[in-house]
Amino acid sequence: VQLQASGGGLVQAGGSLRLSCAASGRTFSGYIMGWFRQAPGEEREFVAAISWSGGTTYYADSVKGRFIISRDNAKNTVYLQMNSLKPEDTAVYYCAAKLGGWATRAVAYEYDYWGQGTQVTVSS
Repeated sequence: VQLQASGGGLVQAGGSLRLSCAASGRTFSGYIMGWFRQAPGEEREFVAAISWSGGTTYYADSVKGRFIISRDNAKNTVYLQMNSLKPEDTAVYYCAAKLGGWATRAVAYEYDYWGQGTQVTVSS
């Protein structure tokens, strides 16, 4: 699976952005999809995940209630709608795909494929 993330940019605190991740190469619908982020000098951290059907989602506490993950299997695309952005949301955001169980949805090394990352910068 090849993943291409887009939609990042510069936004003021309180604003919104929608990230997209387009997949190609294999059957997209069979994969759990996740979003991770990495700020300078920090480890990569889990943001959100969505089941292969789109029926189940899971969020990090830091983004719960502000971010929404969704997917369109017909378009081979997963989205991350980010609302009420804060300066601490500034990071490179990565989409990722994994096979296997839902139990490891928040574990970065369990993901099999990664996109190239898109920069999100939130100004105060």
